[in-house]
Amino acid sequence: MLREHVSRRNSDAWAFCKRSPTLISQQNFTETLPTEMSVRIFSELDLRSLCYASLTCKQWNNIIEGSDHLWRSHCLSVLAVCRREVDGDKRDGLSWKVTLVRNYQKGCVKKRWLKGRYSSICCAEDLPPNSMCPLDVETWGEILEAELER
Repeated sequence: MLREHVSRRNSDAWAFCKRSPTLISQQNFTETLPTEMSVRIFSELDLRSLCYASLTCKQWNNIIEGSDHLWRSHCLSVLAVCRREVDGDKRDGLSWKVTLVRNYQKGCVKKRWLKGRYSSICCAEDLPPNSMCPLDVETWGEILEAELER
């Protein structure tokens, strides 16, 4: 029964493709697929690609901006670095996207500091651009401890 259904479905798809090959290649997949499937496809993108995809067209933007789920996994990667900030934003009821935007730069800066990227800097003038941002006292404490261990 299942095999019959699958083969019938495949033959229907083949017949559709054979009839109108240009129709498929020119269609926006978000127009033909259910929104849930489009969200699943977009969920495979990395953060940069997701941001670029949201700029592609209004329909893609609406789906991407309207799906908190898409931003959650990216935000959880920042959570590993900025746990207090992310937890606070979520407690305040902010969306995953807003939380990600608010904490992404902090997460990147904190990671670079903790990895020792700026360990050899002697004075403030030697700091490269985007190496500083407002961080809480506990975060600077973690960075100082890491520097003292090096």
